[in-house]
Amino acid sequence: MEQLPAQMTVVAISKPGGPEVLIPETRDVPKPGPGEILVKVGAAGVNRPDVAQRSGSYPPPPGASDLPGLEIAGTVVALGDGATKHKLGDKVMSLVAGGGYAQYCIAQDAQAMPVPEGFSMLEAGATAETLMTVWHNVFERGGLTAGETLLIHGGSSGIGTMAIQLAKAFGAKVIVTVGSQDKADACLKLGADHAINYKADDFVERVKDITNKAGVELILDMVGGDYVDKNFDAAAVDGRIVQIAVLNGPKATINPAKIMVKRLHYTGSTLRPRTNEAKAAMVSAIEAKVLPLLQAGKVKPLMDSTFPLEKAADAHQRMETSAHIGKIVLQV
Repeated sequence: MEQLPAQMTVVAISKPGGPEVLIPETRDVPKPGPGEILVKVGAAGVNRPDVAQRSGSYPPPPGASDLPGLEIAGTVVALGDGATKHKLGDKVMSLVAGGGYAQYCIAQDAQAMPVPEGFSMLEAGATAETLMTVWHNVFERGGLTAGETLLIHGGSSGIGTMAIQLAKAFGAKVIVTVGSQDKADACLKLGADHAINYKADDFVERVKDITNKAGVELILDMVGGDYVDKNFDAAAVDGRIVQIAVLNGPKATINPAKIMVKRLHYTGSTLRPRTNEAKAAMVSAIEAKVLPLLQAGKVKPLMDSTFPLEKAADAHQRMETSAHIGKIVLQV
């Protein structure tokens, strides 16, 4: 293995604010602790929580790096005590608690997964966070099964495009909401059965038309706000709604009688604060049930754009326009 440098280039948050506060700087290369690996980063995914952290509304959990970046792909270059899952030189992709916007990043050995055959490093860098978010919320928490219908809000996002592919791979029907015809076309090309332009149509009425008034069994929502009560209307009897973000704001006015009458299950989760043990369990399930789909080329992240690490501010600007379709990635 190559001799590791003492220092590295990172992109740090100089102060809470807009994309311009993302500044390249030099820091010491971290050393892996027990159960950890050091990854020479080839690519890092850009995600909404990075934007929230940059703006000051999503601080990293205790003990995590203050650098943004929740998913990486690269090469294992050092092992901490007890790290036995991977070896030096392995190509891996991993969820991380922070620190992804850097040339080197610490990952939990148990949370890193092999880069699937046929994946570029950029594609691998766009995979771990969305894959784990979708697997946990759609399948583990949401309980999606073959033959059911999943409604995905934000269907053209990184999470949405991954959810479309996985839901279809496991035999479900998929409806998405999007904000443009280009985004609708992209989702339909990925396998979505129906795409609703929320700017032109009432998604509740369209869902009722598509399902013959029955509603959908599962809703994956990253919008929040007034969508919460509308989701109750769009859900089927005994339906499930999983909240994973609140891009339209954390406050909602709801009619709880709708939950009672339809016997709805309304839940949600965030991934970053979960314990390492919980994340490792998700990874084990993914490696057994989902990784074969990636290895076979049946599921891949939809790539929107790539930026050099030093241009992370431009990547954030791209994300905040909401014009992107699929994943935005930093090349390191």
